Amino acid sequence: MALRLLRRRLSRGTAGAGPSMSVPLPPDAGAFGYQVVDPMGQPMGGAEVTVSAVESHRVVTRGTTDPNGYFIATLPPGSYSVMTVAEGLSPARETVDITAGVAPAPTRVGLAPARQLELPTAGTWLFDPPHTAIRFIAKHVGMAHVHGRFTRFQGGIRVAPDMTDSQVSVRIEAASINTGNNTRDNHLRSADFLDVERYPYIDFTSTRFAYRGGSKWTLHGTLTMHGTSRSVGLDTTYLGMVNGGYDQELRCAALAKTELHREDYTLNWRSMLARGIAVVGPTIQLEMDVQAMYRTHDTPTPPE
Repeated sequence: MALRLLRRRLSRGTAGAGPSMSVPLPPDAGAFGYQVVDPMGQPMGGAEVTVSAVESHRVVTRGTTDPNGYFIATLPPGSYSVMTVAEGLSPARETVDITAGVAPAPTRVGLAPARQLELPTAGTWLFDPPHTAIRFIAKHVGMAHVHGRFTRFQGGIRVAPDMTDSQVSVRIEAASINTGNNTRDNHLRSADFLDVERYPYIDFTSTRFAYRGGSKWTLHGTLTMHGTSRSVGLDTTYLGMVNGGYDQELRCAALAKTELHREDYTLNWRSMLARGIAVVGPTIQLEMDVQAMYRTHDTPTPPE
């Protein structure tokens, strides 16, 4: 109802919109409205809006703009920080003051193009293990989530002059799995799960980089685990390149995520449930938080 009233009000144009919008307000609450537009001034649907209380920094509401770029919220009186983000564009942050019984006319928020991060220098980059994490989250059947990581791995990136021709390879020691529970970790290393005696490594080798705009890429490749290879796509955010670290060497960073289905790797969770083994669910969220060092004859090898 509120969105329908807002659209009707805004459709009359800025000149005739008046000082407020018609939004039904709960007792002791006010409202604010945004219309988010792209760098060309066109309405942006799907932009993410997060509203936090200024004093406590607590997130009080979040959502996405509708197809016409509109977002409204009714809130208790107070000051709020509003962050608006969209892929490939710079975030916009504003402060709004909410007064009980007041619903001002919506504000137009324009998002500017994001600053283009400098891509890594062509050449060989090696993962820096102390500053790299390979994590996973698995649903514990019928309960909460299991969080874990692999503690021993090595990896590298061969950056080509054309970034789309670059290659990534990662080798993980399966036995290094760590969820903070020795009994569970030993079970995960057993033949019921990773079977580390027969399959000591988990390997990923990329096949291509696909640019998605802004700092977003999709890293396509092959993941081999438990003796089975499958094609996967990693949603990757490039975080930039800096000089810094042990000897002010050149570094780059990225965050890559994907979802794996255990049965794709012959880890049959239904069979395990039938045998009374209720440890993790059918899907696993995998995340690689990578920091890599540029490798030349003059730069040190990343520490073990």
